[in-house]
Order: sequence, then C-alpha cells, then structure tokens
Amino acid sequence: MESVPVRCPACGRDHAYLTPVYPCPCGTPIAPPVLRDGTAEPITHRTWNEDWVTVRCRTCGRHDQWPQPELCCPCGTVLRIPVRPATESAPGPDAGAPPTHIPLPRTAAAPRPAFRPMTIRTGRDAVTATAMYLRWLGYRDVVQPAERPASRIDLRAAGLIAQVDSTTRPTTLRDVECLWLNGLNASVTSVFFSLAGYAQDARARADGLCIPLFVMDLTGTPQPVNGPADELLSTGA
Repeated sequence: MESVPVRCPACGRDHAYLTPVYPCPCGTPIAPPVLRDGTAEPITHRTWNEDWVTVRCRTCGRHDQWPQPELCCPCGTVLRIPVRPATESAPGPDAGAPPTHIPLPRTAAAPRPAFRPMTIRTGRDAVTATAMYLRWLGYRDVVQPAERPASRIDLRAAGLIAQVDSTTRPTTLRDVECLWLNGLNASVTSVFFSLAGYAQDARARADGLCIPLFVMDLTGTPQPVNGPADELLSTGA
C-alpha cells in the first residue's frame, strides 16, 4: 500500500503517512480507509467520541471502532487524517492491501524489537501505554502509582520521572515548568507525554530546558516532537 501524502496546514511541511493496521477478530489485518484527496486538520480540541472511526472488515463484514488516524508534525501540530465513512463502498482489491506493519519513526542506535503499542481509550490507558514505552526504551523499575500524586508525576523509573497529559487541550508552559522543577528537585530526567500536543511557549521552554516531549495518538504510539526526544529515542535509557 502506498503512503498517503499529507501537508501540515500550520507549517506547510509535507509528510508520507502510512495508516496503522489493526487485527479484526476474524484475523484479517484492517486499516481505516484514508482519503488520498482529503485535507488534514489540526486537532485543537479532543473528545473521546470524535477520536474513533468505524471501520468495516472486507473479509467478514464486521464493523468495529478504531482510533481516528493522526499524525504529529515536527512543528508540534497534531493532525487528524480524514477517512472515508464506513457506509461508502470500499475500493476494489486492485487498490492494494493494508501494510502488515508500521516502521518505527527512527532507527535506534541499539537494537530493540519493534514497540507494540496499546490502544488508548481512557486517561489511565494513556499512562499505561507510556509505561510500556519507557520500558521499551530500557528504563528499569517503571512504577505507576495507584492514585495520581499532588506533584502530578504519573510514572517513575530509575533516574526518570514522566508526566502524561491526557486532557483535550495542548499542554501548557506551566505544566512543562512544573515537571522540570520536580525533576530538578529529584535530580532525575524529566519526560513529557501529551495526547493533544503542546502550546508554542511550552515547547520552546522544553527545548531550552532539554526536556524530551512526545505526542501520543490513540494507538498508544509516542512520537518525538523535539530534539531531546529524538535523542532519547535514539539512545534509549
């Protein structure tokens, strides 16, 4: 299956987007039918109901809800990729089959197996998916508190603390600075994960403080959005 061209309306950057593939209960890999001539729109507000699309399996005819395809542009804008409604007729077999895997966004310096994400349906799922990602990066003893502490630190590991913003608004400057202060007091690395992206001043501040920033889509796959995050992904823990 060929990649779908996507242009970011915020910065004009062009991307080649591959739709994530999910397993139907019948065993067939399926992917949301992305519109090649559609226009990607920035996500400025999230609701859980709007972040799911209905996809029909071409083998068994089953309809299921899967995460709306999204793409994180390096400029920090999170884009919603338009898909064809399930009620419309699907293209014939000559249009190509879904990809059987999605390549990692970067090639790690140390060999690691491909990250296997978990679908995010709740805020708690977002924290659990982040814990899985940190373990994949090589962090040991990742701890997820049963209840969120007053410091708003969602995860702790050896030499690291992480915060996960699963709200429907972009992460703010204050959020980034509070995480940095917590990391400074504990003499550990701070990492931020967000579902809705980051405010411009928050991202600029994180760059200055060397805080890795990741954006997560509803498939549970974090994407780096600044230099420190790229470096962390490349080197691991």
